[in-house]
Amino acid sequence: TVIARTYVLKKKLGSGAFGEIFLALNIETNQQVAVKCEPITTKHPQLFYEAKLINYLNSEDKSDRGIPRTHLCCTEGDMNILVMDLLGPSLEDVFNLCGRKMNLKSTLMIAIQMLERIEFVHRKQFLHRDVKPDNFLMGVGSKAHRLYLIDFGLAKKYVQKDGIHISYRDDKNLTGTARYASLNTHLGIEQGRRDDLEGVANVLIYLIKGYLPWQNLKAANKKEKY
Repeated sequence: TVIARTYVLKKKLGSGAFGEIFLALNIETNQQVAVKCEPITTKHPQLFYEAKLINYLNSEDKSDRGIPRTHLCCTEGDMNILVMDLLGPSLEDVFNLCGRKMNLKSTLMIAIQMLERIEFVHRKQFLHRDVKPDNFLMGVGSKAHRLYLIDFGLAKKYVQKDGIHISYRDDKNLTGTARYASLNTHLGIEQGRRDDLEGVANVLIYLIKGYLPWQNLKAANKKEKY
């Protein structure tokens, strides 16, 4: 399959609630890229929003902020397409390679970069709202030591047009990934910056201990489990 006469899909890298992600090759430059595909019929389309937000986050200057850059966003046939930088393994992949437990030094080095990425997004007045090991990826080549934050489909602006913080609510559905979500998120409270930070803390505990105490709970249904 060729996207926009430029990108040849090579192999599937993964899939999720949003759709599928592929490794692709730019036939003009020979550069490898990642291609995210979402059916146009999807109930809550995210790709165009995500592309717009990534471009906004990267618009400040040309320096590497730990956010992958987009190359193309379009609709092709029955799919919305987002072409972006190809990155390396996720923290979940690295965690598995380490025997599902990380040492203190590695965890602290990861913690510094995770906090820098989240701080940058917050400074741009957005919340990520889905902090989890799968959404932090290592770079490739000379950037293999650098951590990148991905998947902004659930991100939300926390400052209104008038410059005031969004107001308190406690009737929200769970947004994000239940395992790493903050207590307030589970209680249906409107998320703020602290909830992203609580998510970071949960991920770090998971990496260093190898598990979180509420994993593998047995429950009659999803609601009861949450």
